[in-house]
Amino acid sequence: MADIARLTRLIEPEAAALGFELVRVKLTGSGEDRTLQIMAEDPATGQLLVGQCAELSRRVSDAIDAAEEVGKELIEGAYSLEVSSPGIDRPLTREKDYANWAGHEANIALNAPLPVGGTELKKLRGTLIGIDNGTVAIEDKREGRIDVSLSQIHSARLVLTDALIAATQPLDTSGIDEIVEFNEEEKADD
Repeated sequence: MADIARLTRLIEPEAAALGFELVRVKLTGSGEDRTLQIMAEDPATGQLLVGQCAELSRRVSDAIDAAEEVGKELIEGAYSLEVSSPGIDRPLTREKDYANWAGHEANIALNAPLPVGGTELKKLRGTLIGIDNGTVAIEDKREGRIDVSLSQIHSARLVLTDALIAATQPLDTSGIDEIVEFNEEEKADD
């Protein structure tokens, strides 16, 4: 098991030292098939280039190794490290994400069912209105305006729409041609 809050406290300064903002730290999978996923962005572009991902990956890997060398086990067992840009249909993880992406369509999953109009909703989908004092407002497609506390949100992400694509800066694919992919057989040979 891994303490995500503790990992985030270790990773955030590494991202900040490179001028990046941390979007999300998440551990997925189980057993020997786990992935520590780190999403970060350059505030100037809202994305990370391939070289920036590699640079952050090296810094995070070194920071985790250094912490573990002095006896602080952060992640038990084997895992893969994945550093990426949040992408166009990005997760909404910070208050500023709900403000910055107001007017765009989002999917929101709640921690527990929310009583609305005689029914209980666990998922919302609609246009983000924004956030005020920790309360997210969304114009849900079925139920109309719903206000929900940020603490009640399990996960949220933007929905890929033409409007979102138009509002997003063009993605920079610099360095993408330098990526080397291996098939499973080639990995086993290494």
